[in-house]
Amino acid sequence: MNNPYEVLGVSPNATDEDIKKAYRNLAKKYHPDNYTDSPLADVAEQKMKEINEAYDEINRMRQKGKGTGSSQSAGGYGSYNSAQNSQYYSVRIYIQRNMINEAEKILDEAPPEKRDAEWNFLKGMCAFRRGFNEQANTYFNTACNMDPNNPEYRTAVNNMNNQRAYNYGGYAANPNTNVSGCSVCDICSTVMCLNCMCNCCRAC
Repeated sequence: MNNPYEVLGVSPNATDEDIKKAYRNLAKKYHPDNYTDSPLADVAEQKMKEINEAYDEINRMRQKGKGTGSSQSAGGYGSYNSAQNSQYYSVRIYIQRNMINEAEKILDEAPPEKRDAEWNFLKGMCAFRRGFNEQANTYFNTACNMDPNNPEYRTAVNNMNNQRAYNYGGYAANPNTNVSGCSVCDICSTVMCLNCMCNCCRAC
């Protein structure tokens, strides 16, 4: 299936209302009733099917995110600002669905020279989902060192350090890391952004 957000012509950061509006506009345009006795009827029917599938897929992803709760997360999945254009878009979707084997298969096929900051970040996410926190932390730090201005990677590093600080009774493993004001909820705040690209119900 094509990227469902591209099918509806919206960004992954679009609000539920924007997605619903885009779906309704496309549904009106391609509804089969508009193409009765038209040679384009089959084309419109196929397009309508694609639109419905895309909308349903977005709903499933967002509803699943709603149901996971904040206890699911601690690594650092950001707001998906660049996910739509990412070469690892499918990897992000797999991680969001907790299909870690599939995500790692794609990542491991990347040649060494292509293993950039995002690659390390996503490997860290896979490691974190498997419970390998030290390995995840190493990948997150590598990603942050390669692209220090990326807020997604920096959040992942900070959250992992926050988690260490909490686990060690409030003392950060790295004294140079800013972990002020940390709470258990802070630790859980970022991966949830991947799982909860919000929530919505199908609109007609």
